[in-house]
Amino acid sequence: MSIEDDLDAVFKALANPVRRAVCDTLKLRPLTTGQLCDLFPEMNRCTVMQHLKVLEDAGLLVPVRKGRERFNYLDAMPIQAIHERWIGPHAAAAATGLHRLKQGLEANEKESLRAD
Repeated sequence: MSIEDDLDAVFKALANPVRRAVCDTLKLRPLTTGQLCDLFPEMNRCTVMQHLKVLEDAGLLVPVRKGRERFNYLDAMPIQAIHERWIGPHAAAAATGLHRLKQGLEANEKESLRAD
């Protein structure tokens, strides 16, 4: 699978509100599949498992078996990769622009104080 395919899988996984809610829940602590099913009573177990499979395929979920239970851990590294590729450079540019604006305003303030 290519990097582009990996990113497509992450975007697909995060495009669904239920899967985003699962990720939000798992960022607090890992939960068993049964606990996740209890948090989404409007869905049957098979539907919850399908959502978990999409998250796992995207690399956002790491299942760990402990005895008969399956604990689900959030892996935020794919989200970090998206941030580094698209958000980080824009945030840096915005911070640079704000810094230049601040410098310009301070220079104008100093000039107006000298003129008075």
